Amino acid sequence: MPGVKLVLVALIAFLLGSLVMGVLYSRWRGEDIRGRDLPGGSGTFRQYGRAAAVGVTLADALKGAVAVLLARWVAPELTWVAVGGVVLGHCYPLFFGFRGGGGVAPLIGAMLVAAPVVILGMLAFALAAIPPYRKFLQPRLGLNAIPFATALSLPVGLALATRYGGVGDLLAGGAAMGLRAVHLLRAGPRA
Repeated sequence: MPGVKLVLVALIAFLLGSLVMGVLYSRWRGEDIRGRDLPGGSGTFRQYGRAAAVGVTLADALKGAVAVLLARWVAPELTWVAVGGVVLGHCYPLFFGFRGGGGVAPLIGAMLVAAPVVILGMLAFALAAIPPYRKFLQPRLGLNAIPFATALSLPVGLALATRYGGVGDLLAGGAAMGLRAVHLLRAGPRA
């Protein structure tokens, strides 16, 4: 029975993750954002404005939270599977040709349920790191501030997770995001 629960949690989380809100929103508008940008909050902001970006980000975060809540109901020890699955589904959505976003919003939503102290600490650190990065390093490196701040905040998250719990959750979600980041870097723009 434990194997069945693992498969069930992984499948539900992946399918929830595959509902990429930026793609759904852009298709509702008669377009596909992936032809011009990634379908997350940042890409939606660039293509459709602040209100659309807030809605897409909140909806993507909500699916992460729902995945973990469902995992807690089915098998509380498998929240890490839900976190990894929902982020992986967002990055490689079954419903949209396995071309999704970077996974930040579903990771945040999932971690807010699975390990809130960890994600709140990471967010605080990342938000503090973005302004100096944009001022001093972004002009030289040319990399988006969000992935940079996310990577920089991982050691903080691991330290907090070691103390407060959520190491497996953070590692599973981070691994899915890391895989997608490598693919995006290798593929170049509009992957």
